[in-house]
Amino acid sequence: MLSIDDFDYALPPELIAQRPARARGESRLLRVAADALEDRRFAELPGLLSPGDLLVVNDTRVIRARLLGEKDTGGRVEVLVERVLSEHEAIAQVRASKAARAGAKLRLAGALDVEVVGREGEFFRLRFGASVPDALERHGSVPLPPYIERAADDADAGRYQTVYARRPGAVAAPTAGLHFDRELLGALERRGVARASVTLHVGAGTFQPVRVRDLAKHRMHAEWYDIPEATVAAVAAAKRRGGRVVAVGTTTVRCLEGSAAAHGTVVAGAAETDLFITPGFEFRVIDRLITNFHLPKSTLLVLVSAFAGVERMRRAYAHAIERGYRFYSYGDAMLVDRIHR
Repeated sequence: MLSIDDFDYALPPELIAQRPARARGESRLLRVAADALEDRRFAELPGLLSPGDLLVVNDTRVIRARLLGEKDTGGRVEVLVERVLSEHEAIAQVRASKAARAGAKLRLAGALDVEVVGREGEFFRLRFGASVPDALERHGSVPLPPYIERAADDADAGRYQTVYARRPGAVAAPTAGLHFDRELLGALERRGVARASVTLHVGAGTFQPVRVRDLAKHRMHAEWYDIPEATVAAVAAAKRRGGRVVAVGTTTVRCLEGSAAAHGTVVAGAAETDLFITPGFEFRVIDRLITNFHLPKSTLLVLVSAFAGVERMRRAYAHAIERGYRFYSYGDAMLVDRIHR
């Protein structure tokens, strides 16, 4: 039986991308076919897809979810909003030298008064004196992942966001989508590749480590998603015409496959998913996957291995490291075919 240790690998630190490529579409693309690995450029993607295929993207928009400040005791505190609950309340990670207590007052960005309502698992419920969305937009910063060892700058406000981002709510970007620019989307359209969207607001839990060896014992943080009626129709139409459904990112996979797992087929509407996709999962919707390279022993690497096969992913990652691909959020990408059992 597989454990999380089976999804470990050694990555030279210099391969962790600290900044994006000079321009979207200039990243490298590792084509992972059933029996071959090909080194390509992301800009070549239209030629790797076929007329009639359907590209499904996640149109979530990253919010400025990171806030710095002080506790009422004077200690420094960092807040990373996980989810906006209402106009004045949010769930967040609160990092400080000592855990925040219920009733504690925080002063964030020198301007925001926030009360800790209580603890909810690994997160805290916070009550803001001002509108949460307005406060984050005005005082927050882009929540770059912890492996990017620098502060976010003005360039990140645009580059850590897909060009089709529409619905605010994510605290981490659906990074496979960062490679697309308007020109590439136009080329795909001219190629006859259709496009549809879902929304899954990526939470801070995406960076939470797996703390148990037995995969069956790991519990995912729930994330909110929404599937439009038009996307359900587009998926059905692609299947009827023999086209392949190509997911852009693991979030899109979890959204569509989570709906199919719950209902037997993709169903329109909003819900939450805590689906943990592991080897042996029956994929009902997705045929191909565009994804970045993921952290060792992460739920995302487990998902991709379930999709493509554990051994095939091991070979792909070893190849990528040998060839100097750039890893993680601002790194290069893969186009992966689903394994057929």
